Amino acid sequence: MVKYKVAAVSYFNTIPFIHGIKYSNIYDSIDLQLDFPSECARKLSENDVDIALVPIAILKKNPEFKIVSDFCIGSNGKVDTVCLYSDNSLELIEEIYLDYQSQTSVELLRILCREYWKISPKLQNSEKGFENQIEDRTAALIIGDRAFTANKKYKYVYDLAEIWKEMTGLPFVFACWISNKNIDKNFLSEFNSALKFGLSEIDTSIEIEKYNYPHCNNPNDYLNNKISYILDKDKRKGMEVFLSMII
Repeated sequence: MVKYKVAAVSYFNTIPFIHGIKYSNIYDSIDLQLDFPSECARKLSENDVDIALVPIAILKKNPEFKIVSDFCIGSNGKVDTVCLYSDNSLELIEEIYLDYQSQTSVELLRILCREYWKISPKLQNSEKGFENQIEDRTAALIIGDRAFTANKKYKYVYDLAEIWKEMTGLPFVFACWISNKNIDKNFLSEFNSALKFGLSEIDTSIEIEKYNYPHCNNPNDYLNNKISYILDKDKRKGMEVFLSMII
């Protein structure tokens, strides 16, 4: 019997979480749905799911939503998979396509343009295939697994998490496990135990899944060093600062 509907991001950086859930007792009691970040956020906002790994920007519009785990998708510097790509330097960029799969990274880009780079290019919403628009003075924000390929393709690559750390001195949190209702405490305890188990088996999950993500050249480095999964005090502070800067 399904107890809760759970949505999780389908990118490579979540495979430890998915591994932990699939090899736990809770797996048979949930409806696990995998999707890209902005779609997970939509599902949580529209009550299609009860718990979701979603972009933290959702908390700005829904302060009643609750973080239900001390685990997250974060970074303490360079992350490699949330970048602005361009064939020209920042001061020459006139237009930026915003990744339709993103919410938090879009807001982060807006903040960096306004507060750090002091530039005001035209920001364009996008659809599938927008990456092909990068040329001349048109740039694009690309997140997730597609960034592995983009990292090798463009002259200028601006890693947003790295630049956030330069600007604030704080780590960045892209997504948290958030609920839109009260969740049974015993279930949450089991759920978090499953996530913890998955993180203890990062290398095992990589061995199982790495062939499904051939564009990631160094999966062990990416998941063990670039992605930071513990929602600690510094990350919570970074998240607080970020949410306060969203207009």
